[in-house]
Amino acid sequence: MLAMILAAIEGTLGIGVCIGAAIAAIGAGLGIGKIGGSAMEAIARQPESAGDIRSNMIVIAALIEGVALFAVIVCILAMFVG
Repeated sequence: MLAMILAAIEGTLGIGVCIGAAIAAIGAGLGIGKIGGSAMEAIARQPESAGDIRSNMIVIAALIEGVALFAVIVCILAMFVG
């Protein structure tokens, strides 16, 4: 009986980890998409500052990807620790 309960808990933990990692990846994709769209609008309005806008966009996108990777790693660690 206890083994069945533990197996059910492990199964739901795996599902939770997958959902958490998916939310992190979707959130990062939406954030980077919004940054890219806003940067393109800004470049269209002021083409002379395209280099500055592009470099800032790349830095911010890299930071978002770092946070998303950290979130996925935390989800994976939660599966092995929990």
